[in-house]
Amino acid sequence: MDTLYISSHPDDFRSLLPLIAAEFCPSPPRIVHEDPPAEVARSRPALVLAGSGGTVLTGANAVSWYLAAAGNRTGSDKKQESQVWQWLSFAENELMPVACAVTFPLLGIMGSSKAELLRVLKALDETLVLRTFLVGEGVTLADIAVAVAALLPFKYVSTHLCLKDLFVSVSLLFSGPPKTEAQLKKEAKKREKMEKFQQKKEMEEKKKMQPQTEAKPEKKELDVITYNIPTPPGEKKDVLSPLPDSYSPQYVEAAWYSWWEKQGFFKPEYGRKNVSEPNPRGVFMMCIPPPNVTGSLHLGHALTNAIQDCLTRWHRMRGETTLWNPGCDHAGIATQVVVEKKLMRERKMTRHDLGRGNFIQEVWKWKNEKGDRIYHQLKKLGSSLDWDRACFTMDDKLSYAVQEAFIRMHEEGVIYRSKRLVNWSCTLNSAISDIEVDKKELARRTLLPVPGYKEKVEFGVLVSFSYKVEGSDEEVVVATTRIETMLGDTAVAVHPNDSRYQHLKGKMVVHPFCDRKMPIVFDDFVDMNFGTGAVKITPAHDHNDYEVGERHKLPFINILDENGLLINVPPPFLGMKRFEARKAVLQALKDLGQFKEVKDNPMVVPVCSRSKDIVEPLLKPQWYVDCREMGKQAADVVRNGELKIIPDHHLKTWFNWMDNIRDWCISRQLWWGHRIPAYFVTVNDPSVKPGEDVDGHYWVSGRSEEEAREKAAKRFNVTADKISLRQDEDVLDTWFSSGIFPFSIFGWPTESEDLRVFYPGTLLETGHDILFFWVARMVMMGLKLTGKLPFKEVYLHAVVRDTHGRKMSKSLGNVIDPLDVITGISLEGLHAQLTDSNLDPLEIEKARQGQKSDYPSGIPECGTDALRFALCAYTSQGRDINLDVNRILGYRHFCNKLWNAVKFAMRTLGEGFVPWEKLCGSESVSDRWILSRLSAAVALCDSGFQAYDFPAITTAIYNFWLYELCDIYLESVKPVLSRTDSEGQKQADICRQTLYTCLEVGLRLLSPLMPFVTEELFQRLPRRLAQDSTSSICVTPYPETSEVSRGQRSSEMAIFISRCVTRDCFISVSGYLQCIDSDTAALVQTYGLQIQTLSYSQAIYPVVGGDSTIPQGCAVAIASDKCTVHLMLKGLIDLEKEVTKLTAKKGELEKQMEKMNEKMAKNDYKEKVPVKVQEADAEKLRQNETELQKVNEAIENFRKMM
Repeated sequence: MDTLYISSHPDDFRSLLPLIAAEFCPSPPRIVHEDPPAEVARSRPALVLAGSGGTVLTGANAVSWYLAAAGNRTGSDKKQESQVWQWLSFAENELMPVACAVTFPLLGIMGSSKAELLRVLKALDETLVLRTFLVGEGVTLADIAVAVAALLPFKYVSTHLCLKDLFVSVSLLFSGPPKTEAQLKKEAKKREKMEKFQQKKEMEEKKKMQPQTEAKPEKKELDVITYNIPTPPGEKKDVLSPLPDSYSPQYVEAAWYSWWEKQGFFKPEYGRKNVSEPNPRGVFMMCIPPPNVTGSLHLGHALTNAIQDCLTRWHRMRGETTLWNPGCDHAGIATQVVVEKKLMRERKMTRHDLGRGNFIQEVWKWKNEKGDRIYHQLKKLGSSLDWDRACFTMDDKLSYAVQEAFIRMHEEGVIYRSKRLVNWSCTLNSAISDIEVDKKELARRTLLPVPGYKEKVEFGVLVSFSYKVEGSDEEVVVATTRIETMLGDTAVAVHPNDSRYQHLKGKMVVHPFCDRKMPIVFDDFVDMNFGTGAVKITPAHDHNDYEVGERHKLPFINILDENGLLINVPPPFLGMKRFEARKAVLQALKDLGQFKEVKDNPMVVPVCSRSKDIVEPLLKPQWYVDCREMGKQAADVVRNGELKIIPDHHLKTWFNWMDNIRDWCISRQLWWGHRIPAYFVTVNDPSVKPGEDVDGHYWVSGRSEEEAREKAAKRFNVTADKISLRQDEDVLDTWFSSGIFPFSIFGWPTESEDLRVFYPGTLLETGHDILFFWVARMVMMGLKLTGKLPFKEVYLHAVVRDTHGRKMSKSLGNVIDPLDVITGISLEGLHAQLTDSNLDPLEIEKARQGQKSDYPSGIPECGTDALRFALCAYTSQGRDINLDVNRILGYRHFCNKLWNAVKFAMRTLGEGFVPWEKLCGSESVSDRWILSRLSAAVALCDSGFQAYDFPAITTAIYNFWLYELCDIYLESVKPVLSRTDSEGQKQADICRQTLYTCLEVGLRLLSPLMPFVTEELFQRLPRRLAQDSTSSICVTPYPETSEVSRGQRSSEMAIFISRCVTRDCFISVSGYLQCIDSDTAALVQTYGLQIQTLSYSQAIYPVVGGDSTIPQGCAVAIASDKCTVHLMLKGLIDLEKEVTKLTAKKGELEKQMEKMNEKMAKNDYKEKVPVKVQEADAEKLRQNETELQKVNEAIENFRKMM
């Protein structure tokens, strides 16, 4: 390792320069803050090179150059190296001497040279006005040297000399952008957290110093048990072997899916002759939102499929004819990009080298090899799709439907040809939809990478320049963020009421680079208060300007070709790349003296999500769908209740889109996709004038070229031999084929049994982010082409975010593959996935840190069932989901609890257990109570599924299994099951039948959410009826409340008392139950055994009347309006200590409530604070109030005992 000898003084600029340069060195030297040995060097800085015979470099510039060169910070070529060296000399010879000369006297050292410093800094500031870096587009030794040289005055005399005000650009070398109020608050919170962390650390250190009395048990690792019994795919899993000791997802999830699939459980035909067979329970049909063929699962997919599969399984178990239809989207742009990259990587070829036909074959080859990956992932999630009906949007059946849809809508005039502005990607050479445009927000000047450019391109600045008014010395100043587009300007606009420009009515301004004279137009769209109040108008390259151009009949000059090269412009700009022209136009304006200023400007840059290119508005002739009438219909069916959108807060968005809908551009300049079945007509007859591409009259559509030729001949009244046709090269927008997906999958326009039975569908479930892009278009096209709605209801789930509430983003490292949650993955494995991604090195490092913070030990194996259950538990209508992997792990522990409960219950039932056809009606109070709780859970699940209230379903099931069955019932019946007398045996048999009912019904209740573990356990249970040969839980009837009777109210009360006792005390004490009357006391006496068992009490004493018989030192809890529980705790706890702790807690709660009340009492709270935040604040306040009430009650109870 090299060794760098430097001074330890923070202001020694000779040492600072190499020290900072070393930061960029891939192998930084060892830093030594002392003089080097005399035999090595005489001064600092000195760099001793390792392994080179003791070579030594001395002097700040030489050492810094060596270190910076190692880190590629001395320029990318010879020219830049010379420039860096020039700035290095400037820093040493011009800037550093005057910096010292000015700073030292003010520090009491020597004479001043203020004027000289200001002169040098001014020259430097002027250079940095338009640049972030002195050389190239990144930090070099030039920037480091200048910053180090200017450090002293900016550190010590900046305020005295007003340097930051005089030299804004230079001052940016020492401070980043000004911090916002939010950033300052965030930093304050961070400091507060750090202080708390340090305090916690100090406490931990103190604890370490104290002698350890008892070692804590090590955290038990999750058991991994595998299923190793040979089972051919499709054959039933072995269920005769004993269950493993603990739950393991790998064991439970093995082998079941292929058996379900082979048995045909997922097909609507299962259990009936054909799908047309009348079913009194009805039909349920839902199609999957077709994932991209290029895609792989993320947690958004997992949420979608967890919800959809739960619903599908529930409807199937209810006995409905159920179809969940799978499919995959051809994903035009995404797939073409993938295959093009593969071609370039493997064969160094472009698609143009292959030609269209051969390239399409390559795409099909890739699709057949890789395209079913997402299907395998969906199966891993347990998705019960009918795979025999799987569709691909480029299949012949669906392609025919797409062609037919286009032709019918074109013949009706709903699809038409027009030349308008589109979102254009120069890299893809295609128009793209709005959903494929990412809006990148910039706060200030920013350099962004753009495909096809070596250097980063500047965005986030506003350039002002002037246009000369014709025939006068007057000028009009305008500003733009895209200076190169001024080459296509055809007017300047001002507001009609702007008094500054009234005298310019009817005047022209002169374009500085050509003889174009441009009118000054008056238009209401101009904001008088922004800038100068004058706006340049480029109708062919800006959406707002396009409308101004239409209103004022301005020329539309297109200055960009499809590759982003300049056309229709004067030399020297002709043929330039668009962002190279940006620099050239700016310089030309400066040369003419018409440049005014450039300043930072917050803006949104449109970026192509596929190619990362900057999207350009470009005038192109394209095919459009007239959406006005279809949009009105789509709004009306929701308004009149024919189509229901859930949750209803999305209605506002729906009506806003539908009532203000614009026509839909469906052309895409790609090769992969459905080629548009439209032909441009050339008539070889002098009586028919030649047509233009934009003229729809010269376009015909047809199912074949022959059909199109006949249509053209008829239209132009000539014979077919005089017609020449050219098919449109473009393909249709992918959303067009997705829009007809609900009926194209059943063979439309051809009549079929499936189309008759399953269309219209029942439900469309998807994320709210594609409400317009997909849902609205399905509704519009379904109504237009079939006259029917494609579905009756739309359920929109929330967006999945990470545990911190951040949007899932690869660059944050928080995008999680659901398969990693199912099988588990180490931190190193997560890091490895980043390495294989397309992120740049800086983003990878940021993502690695995010992963390290959120998953320091990786992600534990949670299993499919736990993931599905967690996603459903999170799905509260209308709220985004902040997914915490630890909560998913909690549901894996729930699976283990379930596993152990069933194992215990099966041992209790015994090997020869035979379930009765129905319960006898002589059940004990505990039996009746658990049956009532089971009945309540069944009712809650039924209403939850009906209302798409998934948290209500998961809560009902979780509470029943964990708290009511395991914690209460199994504990309460242990004394009953241990009795040996004849009457006891009889009661134990009834108890076992009740327990079996709970297990069997409880597993069926849970099956739609956790299909694997419920199947595994259900297969081990005996069947209630001999003739009940249902082979799988997934096709057994879903429980109904009529199956289980409710218990009596008296039993509810008795168990409620016991639950109160259980909640308040898990230590062996005596309990005094103070009853309001003798009837209640008799009830307590009757059920004393159950209460005593559940509360772990030494004894239970019913008391009627006053407190005289209750000993001192009891804690009090209210069981009901008729019974109060007194627990003897005296001598078991330190009462004063407990009161002190609770008093501190009370103070904390009161402080939190005071702050919250102050916040909510502000005048602008209801207007400025989002509704979701207001709801969360109100809920937090309510929780604090409840908790404070409980704390006060506890303090009072303890004080009574003192």
